[in-house]
Amino acid sequence: MAHASPSRFQRFVRANFTPAPLYPFKGIWYFATHRYLHPLLRSRLIPLTVLSIGILALLFLAAYIPVVAFLALFHYRGSAWVNATFLVLEVGNLIIALVFEALFVDHTQVDIFDAVMVAEGYEHLVKNKRPVDENIDEADPVKRLGPVEKGAIFAPFSFRQIVEFVLCLPLNFIPFVGVPLFLILTGYRAGPFVSWRYFALKGFTKKERNAFIKQKRRRFEYMWFGTVYMTLQLVPVLSMLFLLTSAAGSALWSVHLEREAALAGERSEVDGEERPLVYRDEPV
Repeated sequence: MAHASPSRFQRFVRANFTPAPLYPFKGIWYFATHRYLHPLLRSRLIPLTVLSIGILALLFLAAYIPVVAFLALFHYRGSAWVNATFLVLEVGNLIIALVFEALFVDHTQVDIFDAVMVAEGYEHLVKNKRPVDENIDEADPVKRLGPVEKGAIFAPFSFRQIVEFVLCLPLNFIPFVGVPLFLILTGYRAGPFVSWRYFALKGFTKKERNAFIKQKRRRFEYMWFGTVYMTLQLVPVLSMLFLLTSAAGSALWSVHLEREAALAGERSEVDGEERPLVYRDEPV
């Protein structure tokens, strides 16, 4: 069966636009509409809420007014209040994420990611790292998941990422453009980390993972995914919920990549190039 060639407009859209920043939001909707994921949240809801409220309350009481007073020295009108709010939320996000991921959530995020992959028909990837029950009549993907492998992580701890986060914090001192710059720069680093589980399921070596991430288009896509992810982490209290929904969004993005790769492979075969799709670094 012949495949219709994409129009010039379709090629333009594919070359210049990406759906990547939509996937953190798709993760929220997916999490809300798929009840099999809800039990993974219920056991975490109370500690998440108490932890988030407590840390943010302490930070705002102790640091908010001093930060506003400092920024007011070189900001215009109300921008000092806005930038100070984002700065405190960003520091709170760093503290909450470190405590929360260390104590509560990492394996829960792995279960969410793997369950979504199984539900979307990619259990063969999940089987690379953990058992999956063969009972396809079982409607709950979470119940089909076997024990998670030892040392499984959703996103690795990165000292370099923390250092870069801290070094970028002074960007918030810049009126108007400082906060967007901070989110984009930290999102550039965060995007690939949120897809770490996907790389593990694919069995990528460090070299293959870096080559995949550093493709010209992928760098752009992961930056926007990470920027939206970081922005959601600044929503007071709900940032903890978004840590879980972002795992669903990351899985949906991984499904998108798998389908995109399969489609590209089909096109290669139609063109008479029957060879496996290989991820290569693209020239800048």
